[in-house]
Amino acid sequence: MISRVWRGWASPAHADEYERLLVSTILPGIASRGIAGYRGAYLYRRADGASVEFMTTMMFDSIEAVIGFAGADYEIAVVPEVARRLLERFDARSAHYEVVLARG
Repeated sequence: MISRVWRGWASPAHADEYERLLVSTILPGIASRGIAGYRGAYLYRRADGASVEFMTTMMFDSIEAVIGFAGADYEIAVVPEVARRLLERFDARSAHYEVVLARG
């Protein structure tokens, strides 16, 4: 299993709107694409000084599944324009980790 990790920062004035966009539109839109090997996502939020940090981890069966989501240069961040307008900054590239342990 591969975990795709990405972070973005919003001002407190835009944080709630950005969270709503992710939860109501962006993440359900990704799920509706029917990407083979996509296993869902987690969304994290925390205060980070004068900003609000968001981190997503998306779970995939393999790097090939990640490529099915992001394209050949699969590390490039996939950030829709509507989301970019709400963010102060974001990681230009996502990090990918092999999940070596997952316990419930």
